[in-house]
Amino acid sequence: QVQLVESGGGLVQAGGSLRLSCAASGSISSAGPMGWYRQAPGKERELVATITSGNITNYADFVKGRFTISRDNAKNTVYLQMNSLKSEDTALYYCNGFISVSGRVSFRYYWGQGTQVTVSS
Repeated sequence: QVQLVESGGGLVQAGGSLRLSCAASGSISSAGPMGWYRQAPGKERELVATITSGNITNYADFVKGRFTISRDNAKNTVYLQMNSLKSEDTALYYCNGFISVSGRVSFRYYWGQGTQVTVSS
């Protein structure tokens, strides 16, 4: 079994910064691409950023230049540094990982429970 646990969310003023962390634990054999998604009230879940095991990154246009995704493969942890936060960044942020479990060849997607980010204007 694999668990993804996010942390680092909170309340911040517009223009401020937060750093989210997501640690994957369990019987992990290999972690492929990992990423962050977010869902605001009344809206669909949307991609924020992804990163491969080789550190190739991809960002949604609305966070380019403000957010930075990174990972520590040894710790199976992915981070999201969020700077210049705006009120429209307010959402529940979810971690996602494409992971294979020890003893199995196939990969599957796992999700965390989410961490709330609230930006006050």
